[in-house]
Amino acid sequence: MRNFAFPYFSRDIAEFWRRWHISLNTWFRDYLYIPLGGSKGSASLKVRNILLVFLISGFWHGANWTFIAWGAINALFFLPVLLSGRNRANLGTVAEGRLLPSPREFLGMAGTFGIAVLAFIFFRSDSVTDAVDFIARMASATLIAPSGLLTPLLVVPLVVLFAAEWLQRERQHALAIEHLPRAARWSIYLPLALCVSLMSGEAVTFIYFQF
Repeated sequence: MRNFAFPYFSRDIAEFWRRWHISLNTWFRDYLYIPLGGSKGSASLKVRNILLVFLISGFWHGANWTFIAWGAINALFFLPVLLSGRNRANLGTVAEGRLLPSPREFLGMAGTFGIAVLAFIFFRSDSVTDAVDFIARMASATLIAPSGLLTPLLVVPLVVLFAAEWLQRERQHALAIEHLPRAARWSIYLPLALCVSLMSGEAVTFIYFQF
């Protein structure tokens, strides 16, 4: 099945979780969230169900407090959207039929991306202490310091690939470009190959093989 549907263009955290790792989230929805009662019942039951689903989802990834923290962060940002009845406000594609998003859509995407990245810091850290220390260092002057990684040789292809993602967001996936002229297709293939080459390093185990 389609597993990711342009999640980083989501306008709120509920939309993000409809678009992120769809197969796993569908399993949690069908076999945990709905049997618990889903979004029916009182506000306290909704809070309980969301907390349980996200905390158990975190625990599924590993027996470490970092994964529990990751689940808790997502739950805390998800709950206001659910309790206000806005959890299904963004079912369609962002800026559908338009080239650019509205200011509200742009701010929604930026905020949702920020929440996801914040939670991923805990997901990828060895300990909660390491995650908090990492966030503290991000909040320092190093946040705006130039990075040696962002060379023109890498920035240009990344911009091209981001544009391809955005322009293809109404299709099944970003590389569904068989309808484009050959020159346009290769203007995407070559930056993609360049990014893979420049960002490659030591072989590492695919993260989901750990779980």
